[in-house]
Amino acid sequence: MIRRTLILGASYGSLFSTKVLMAVHDVTLVCRRATADLINARGTEVLLPFKGESSPRRIWSKELSGRLDAKTPEMVDPSDYDLVVLAMQEPQYLHHSVRALVHAIGNARVPCLSLMNMPPLPYLKRIAAIDPVAAEAAYSDARVWDRLDPSLVTLCSPDPQTRRPAGEPANVLAVNLPTNFKAATFASMVHNKILRQLAHDIDALLLDGKDVPVKLRVHDSLFVPFAKWPMLLTGNYRCVTAGEPIAIREAVQSDLALSSEIYSAVESIVLRLGGRADDLVEFDKYLAATDKLLAPSSVARAIANGATAVERVDKLVQVIGRLCGITHPAIDRAVALTDAALARTKISAA
Repeated sequence: MIRRTLILGASYGSLFSTKVLMAVHDVTLVCRRATADLINARGTEVLLPFKGESSPRRIWSKELSGRLDAKTPEMVDPSDYDLVVLAMQEPQYLHHSVRALVHAIGNARVPCLSLMNMPPLPYLKRIAAIDPVAAEAAYSDARVWDRLDPSLVTLCSPDPQTRRPAGEPANVLAVNLPTNFKAATFASMVHNKILRQLAHDIDALLLDGKDVPVKLRVHDSLFVPFAKWPMLLTGNYRCVTAGEPIAIREAVQSDLALSSEIYSAVESIVLRLGGRADDLVEFDKYLAATDKLLAPSSVARAIANGATAVERVDKLVQVIGRLCGITHPAIDRAVALTDAALARTKISAA
């Protein structure tokens, strides 16, 4: 039975930690010192919308059955945990203390569930049709992942949409779109037992007799998490423009024909890699979800706020697509715009 979960990243990771804590498992969040001190003093607070309710529920970690603490990377011994959840943005793993922790996780051989939009490179090594060496070009530093055994890494599509509410402290997270996490299985039945037990415990949750949104769904197909790729290329990365960032809804709905083309092109890449049609999400379903996505994507917001590095799923899909013989001008344009925007922020930061 899973008892202790280590989550790298206290922002998006706090949503997953809330679900784990509600399922009566213990969690350690890895974050910066100031955030760790805040969480250890006050806990976390997640604003979660329930079906049929006009206002989100405020769920405080201190009122939940599982125990939560927060630590800086150098304070963590990964061998103390049954499962590691990777919930930081890919460039954040370059920090020396986080990199050292990832290496320690690899040495301890603890199974890792990634909530990253950017798949950890060891996961891609589980896909026979992907050339991991070619894929390295999309990573900030591919060597960060060298210690992780691919058989101990799986990927979860982080479909729930979240944001930091304006004016709130770093221990507060709001959920905009309470969809489910969709995880692929590990290579080992032992580790899949851990994953399925956690999914079962989360699924059984009730609050005041009501079903609690945001489940963990476990799928046998390695390609189910790639269902996020068409969404990211159709919406998230097109929020990056030559000027100010635009909302995901605007990026998708301003030209539905083009959006459908991009979505279909990325789906074709996933299918060429070995995925099946039922691994993917229909465009119309995604389109309906964008009605609620009224802010720019986190990638676009980060660049607008001066970030010099972001997750480059756009570049990863471009590289893998070209190896599959599938390209689209709009994908190339998204990559070029993101390249240019990051070049500007690097000049400004110099």
